[in-house]
Amino acid sequence: MTSWTNLSTEQIVLFWGQQRQLGVKTVSLRRISAALRHFWNDTPNLQTHTLSIPKLQRAGRTLPDVPDVDQLSHFFNTLAQSGSFLGIRDWAMTELFYSSGLRLQELADVQINELQLADHASIRVKGKGQKTRIVPIGTKAREALSLWLQTRPQANCTSLHLFVSKSGHPLHPRSIQKRLAQLSAQLGMHLHPHMLRHAFASHLLESSGDLRAVQELLGHSQLSTTAIYTHLDFQHLATVYDQAHPRAQTRLPNDS
Repeated sequence: MTSWTNLSTEQIVLFWGQQRQLGVKTVSLRRISAALRHFWNDTPNLQTHTLSIPKLQRAGRTLPDVPDVDQLSHFFNTLAQSGSFLGIRDWAMTELFYSSGLRLQELADVQINELQLADHASIRVKGKGQKTRIVPIGTKAREALSLWLQTRPQANCTSLHLFVSKSGHPLHPRSIQKRLAQLSAQLGMHLHPHMLRHAFASHLLESSGDLRAVQELLGHSQLSTTAIYTHLDFQHLATVYDQAHPRAQTRLPNDS
């Protein structure tokens, strides 16, 4: 039993997730949250204990349907079979979306010098409010990006943007959206960039239950924003990205 003075924000959010799994509505959870906040503020010996009680989103806000791991694996594996310039680019682009949970604008803005594929692969992105964060890249995305970097010079472009068109121009976010919609429709799916970001967060939370880590990876300034994913099933605690992310479990042959 955890004492009130040892209660953490993560425990509160995980409790909300458990209650949602039991069918408790958001309206009821917001009442519980308000009561807890009043109790905390009105109890003298608790006021010295720092605790952030995230506010729940208002009822009615829902997440888009998230494809399961098998569906996404089929999608990515199909793209990986194409040896064309556009096919390799699209495979690398979509793998990076899902591997690192990037926003659409973040992916469109990424430049080559912000990509690190040696050792612990990662990418530096500039998110909302011009905040910079470094996000790990899973093995599958690393494989696709390595092939794309070998293919990209065919465009003969001077741009430093990582993803470019066949004519060498940086891809506009709207062009990326349309391309993803086209590719997924060919396989009977409906994917858009934000859905891949949701899938990244949802699948990682299902495996790890580590809200703080996912918050950092997504670039959320408030834990309450990440908390909207707590309607999902939590399985077991995992702290290592390679162990938690479904596309990061297989290491490359030359990895030591």
